[in-house]
Amino acid sequence: MFFAKTPILDFLTRHLPNLSPRLRKGLFGLLALPLFGGVAAFAIAPDTDTDGMLRETVTSTITLPAATPTEIAPLDFWREERVLRGDTLAGLLSRLGVAAEEAQRVIAIARKHPALNKPQPGRTILARVSAGGQLLLLRHLGDKQRLVSIQRQGDALTAKDEIIQLETRTLMRSGVVNTSLFSAMDAADVPDHFASQLSEIFSADIDFHRDLKEGDQFSVLYEAQFYNGQMVQTGNLLAAEYVNGQDLHQAVRFNSRYYTPTGRSLQRAFLKSPMAFSRISSGFSNARYHPVLQEWRAHRGVDYAAPTGTPIRAIADATVQFVGSKGGYGNLVELQHSGAYSTAYGHMSRFGKGIRRGARIKQGQVIGFVGQTGLATGPHLHYEFRINGVQRNPLALNLPTSVPLEARDRAAFNLASAPLSDQLRLIRGHNLSAFD
Repeated sequence: MFFAKTPILDFLTRHLPNLSPRLRKGLFGLLALPLFGGVAAFAIAPDTDTDGMLRETVTSTITLPAATPTEIAPLDFWREERVLRGDTLAGLLSRLGVAAEEAQRVIAIARKHPALNKPQPGRTILARVSAGGQLLLLRHLGDKQRLVSIQRQGDALTAKDEIIQLETRTLMRSGVVNTSLFSAMDAADVPDHFASQLSEIFSADIDFHRDLKEGDQFSVLYEAQFYNGQMVQTGNLLAAEYVNGQDLHQAVRFNSRYYTPTGRSLQRAFLKSPMAFSRISSGFSNARYHPVLQEWRAHRGVDYAAPTGTPIRAIADATVQFVGSKGGYGNLVELQHSGAYSTAYGHMSRFGKGIRRGARIKQGQVIGFVGQTGLATGPHLHYEFRINGVQRNPLALNLPTSVPLEARDRAAFNLASAPLSDQLRLIRGHNLSAFD
């Protein structure tokens, strides 16, 4: 079982002093790599022919300066959040992992900068946060290329507001999964929303709840916008690779969709899970002891344990059949998909925006948020997959796949995907935290 990001970081913080000097030195060496430029960082144009490049590995010993009480602990990570309608700065800072007291300092500074104080829906906020919730750096790009930055200098937070011209770069990152995909991407300086995106892209072939193995490897190519050498926000995930045990999985982006290098579509007709990352707390069963009713009865669905407020996604395009409260389900959404397929999502704390009976929604759209309404002892999602109205075990079904790439797009696809595949092949097997 792979654990979430915060427990892993807490584990490292508690147990780091107990590691052997050799392991501790290696870990600090990895985490102390500079974020922009520096060691193991160089530029490669997207269409560069790399076959004739001379490659040389250089190993050197670096003596790190002794830490002082004012220095930031190396256990920190990038997070990026998209501003949703109705979001407040306080709510965004909470999702970014900024501690409450620290968030109040940021909010006080933001009152002098309207673009950050009232961020517009659709924009993003990029932040680097320590494991303890201390803000190291925050950047928000508003209208007309106005960048508001807040940066830590010792114990102080200073703000800068300026009009900028962005430069787009393609970043290449790779790493090894030892505990979770989130922590592996953190170690490679990849913003954590790409972990969710990668898990969705490969959800047709990998169950990221159960199939991850220690030693799995990932590589990603993605766009990022820079100003004065500093990353402001990320763009599209251009290509990805995941080695799950002995199985190699690859994806390249074409016309806003993802395909294998051979042109097979990776967009499933049905997502494998209604949440990107969560834990299955109770499976489909003909006889389960109900914790509330205290009796044995069938459990015709799958329960996913997750914190209250975790977004719940529609697993496929659908029409909303029911939305409201219904007995032991509590707050419930029922979706009618194509043909005989329908799904149900229970115990929600609240419904998603625009979710009403008859509304048409898209695959992946947020339809509600985890709660514990109805007969529930704790926050979780009760999820049912139905065929002709009968509940079936979604983990045991072979569901319909998506339509492959159309023949008329084949030539354009081959032209666009070839350089992306070449770059994935270039970094395969290398544990790189910076390869730009």
